[in-house]
Amino acid sequence: MTTNRHTTRRTNHGFTLVEMLLVLVILSTLAAIVYPNLSKHALRARRTAAKVQIKAFRTALSAFEMDNDRFPKGRDGLLELVRRSGEAKNWRGPYLDGGIPKDPWGHDYIYESPGKHNTESYDIVSLGPDGDLGTEDDIGSWQSEN
Repeated sequence: MTTNRHTTRRTNHGFTLVEMLLVLVILSTLAAIVYPNLSKHALRARRTAAKVQIKAFRTALSAFEMDNDRFPKGRDGLLELVRRSGEAKNWRGPYLDGGIPKDPWGHDYIYESPGKHNTESYDIVSLGPDGDLGTEDDIGSWQSEN
């Protein structure tokens, strides 16, 4: 009788292959459901961050314009918000703290004055996720708030 006890007693020291495969299937199914929803929210959050940054540029540019009676000129005009140029006689900056930020995708914002869309002032554009200018994912200062 003592031999039966030893043969029926089994110690479980780990998971079987079937149990591990079942866990992997469950985790894969959950990831397939959750990931698309998270990526949509991440894109929306980055687009919102770019719009907020463009608003911050607008505020800084308005302050610059009030002090100097003009907006910064050319493609490098945003630099005048953090560094005084010889043309800005009444510069009271820096108008932005911490330098000129990149957009949420790591690209430089593009500034033009006079702008193509706002010929009396300026255009600011984020290149969006694709990094190409002139595509439908660009976020511009002239676009309506959505």
